[in-house]
Amino acid sequence: MIEFKRIKVSDKKQYEECLSSAGERGCEASFANLYLWGRQNIAFLFGQAIIFSQFDRRSVYPYPVGAGDKKAALDAIIADAAERGISCRITGLNSEAIKEIEKLYPSKFRFHCDRGSFDYVYDINDLADLKGKKYQKKRNHFNRFCANDPQYRTEAISKENIEAVEGFVDAWYKKRAEDDPEADFIMEKAALSKALRDYGELGLEGLALFSFGEIVAITLGSRMSSDAFDVHFEKARADVEGAYTAINCEFARYIREKYPDVKFLNREEDMGIEGLRKSKQSYYPHHMVEKCWAHLSEDGYEY
Repeated sequence: MIEFKRIKVSDKKQYEECLSSAGERGCEASFANLYLWGRQNIAFLFGQAIIFSQFDRRSVYPYPVGAGDKKAALDAIIADAAERGISCRITGLNSEAIKEIEKLYPSKFRFHCDRGSFDYVYDINDLADLKGKKYQKKRNHFNRFCANDPQYRTEAISKENIEAVEGFVDAWYKKRAEDDPEADFIMEKAALSKALRDYGELGLEGLALFSFGEIVAITLGSRMSSDAFDVHFEKARADVEGAYTAINCEFARYIREKYPDVKFLNREEDMGIEGLRKSKQSYYPHHMVEKCWAHLSEDGYEY
């Protein structure tokens, strides 16, 4: 059985060294997301980072990352699942990973893709500039926000303003709970609180949007690869017209200026939520990151 250990901030450097050789991966492969969501356990074997993930009452193994022996890592995962008496489910598979598994284990796995888990990846210039006819509505939203408060400003999230950001986040969730008592934001709020608590150690970047002296929107993200940045959280006051469009645009400008080599912003998945899907589509993604999962045929279908 693999000796997994609970993932810690101190694992970030070694994990990201493995991730650097993985090519484009979905948002769940970012170290910040692994650390912030669910119960994630990690082991470094055969030149690979191997994760045992317990999320939403399911146990899965995200596809291992690293330049080492992939076959040895996958063999270890298959054996570990058998020893634990659980189904062997491998998640976070793109088309290249599927081809690799099929080559290593012909006809041993069955594959399933979930459109709701696909990541939306945008050209950073599109989000920063909102140029062209297709972005006319977005420009209108942003312009109305600017017209309402021409003196609005942004601040990078830092230890100087993080207490105010935490206050905004608490108020945002309180208002959402009042507006939609049936909604469940417990896990998301816990993840965002953890992100703010360990903000510096995780290497997160964030922006707060101020209007009339108050925070009306915030966003947080982290570097995912040499040319891509992952946007983990974005919150704005619903009663401030254009606040979501403004924080989206301003964050793209902030990252573009600070990191000129970043070409893409990964704004993660829509989780099959129709309203969220329409919102993400309205920004016209450059491409999608397809994500699938696999299970051993002998385990039968169960998910």
